[in-house]
Amino acid sequence: MAINLNIYQTLAAAVIVYYIGVGLRLKISCLRKYCIPAPVIGGILFAIVNCVLYTQGLWKYEQDTIMQNICMMIFFTSVGYTASLSLIKRGGILVARMAILVTILILFQDAIGISLAKFFGLNDLMGLATGSVPMVGGHGTAGSFGPVLESLGLSSGTTIAFAAATFGLVAGSLIGGPIGQMLVRKYDLHSAALTERLDPAALIPEHEKLSEAASNKEKAQELIKMEMEHGQTINNQRFMNALAHIFLAMGLGTLVSAFFNSIGLILPGYIGAMFVAAAIRNIADFTHAFQVYQHESEALGTISLNIFLSCALMSLKLWQLVDLAVPLVVMLAAQVIFIAIFAYFVTFRVMGRDYEAAVMSAGTCGFGLGATPNAIANMTAMAERFGPAPTAFFVIPLVGALIVDVINGFTVTFLLNIL
Repeated sequence: MAINLNIYQTLAAAVIVYYIGVGLRLKISCLRKYCIPAPVIGGILFAIVNCVLYTQGLWKYEQDTIMQNICMMIFFTSVGYTASLSLIKRGGILVARMAILVTILILFQDAIGISLAKFFGLNDLMGLATGSVPMVGGHGTAGSFGPVLESLGLSSGTTIAFAAATFGLVAGSLIGGPIGQMLVRKYDLHSAALTERLDPAALIPEHEKLSEAASNKEKAQELIKMEMEHGQTINNQRFMNALAHIFLAMGLGTLVSAFFNSIGLILPGYIGAMFVAAAIRNIADFTHAFQVYQHESEALGTISLNIFLSCALMSLKLWQLVDLAVPLVVMLAAQVIFIAIFAYFVTFRVMGRDYEAAVMSAGTCGFGLGATPNAIANMTAMAERFGPAPTAFFVIPLVGALIVDVINGFTVTFLLNIL
């Protein structure tokens, strides 16, 4: 039986797959623990069913890819739109250090991948498909660069990259906490923020504490009320303006990519769109000539990412991984060992050799093998056990949201042109 979905049927199927993932994530605690995104859960489940039915000769499934490509463009353009130099500058020296570490991390991940691909006699591009594309990049970058790798000669590039990204999500969540705890215990580290929080409170008389608590409760109730009122209001014009900026960057970005492609360089359309979006954002920041709509842009990007991932994972052909099973396992294991060593010996020392640095090391395992939510989950587990780490919770999300994808996109594009 042949099934070939058109664009509208593909979107409907993608929505169903997404909400299956949402339901499973709510019911299965380990999926929440390892921060597995809902579209990844539903998409991989569909891919497994598709694999079984295809290998048994029961059906052949195909789907339209137009909306998948559009959503991919919107997502990466929204990423570029968040790349504010003024915000990065505000983060100070620690953000700059972490950005440098991320660049080194990306280069090493790709060097390890390419070296092992050569060792196994595989296409060099296999190294990128198991390197920073799925590791630092996660499923979003895996889904976008996968087709590019396939067009350059890597068979099953998308499937390999998605498999590596899924492995990375779980591995990054598993090793982050233990790495951070080992550092805390070895160097007898303590949360400075916890100490500062506790000491002054001991000096406040009890009646003043109660009075302040009542006042704070009233303020908190007022803030909650304001947040609820704000959350129930959607400003259509702001969303329209954000979408206009994204569409403008997408259109101009394709021209940028086309120019580089015309002179013999590989620059995917979404990289050009990301670059233009970043330019639009920073022109707004420095000139104040027009307003930026970051929250609305992020919302549009998140929606697009969910649809894109659902569509991309539904189209996986898992049966193509059989011949690569052993090399793939070895290459992914090497990436896990590397990130553990990097976080323990490099991130901890460069970021200050204190408790905050230990928490950032745990976070590095999260986004170095998975995504920023995994980094946050690792750091949250550390903070709940050993105390607050406000600096880590500022630096890691900032780097993960504004820097990682941009650096990784341009680094992988550079390596593609070399290879």
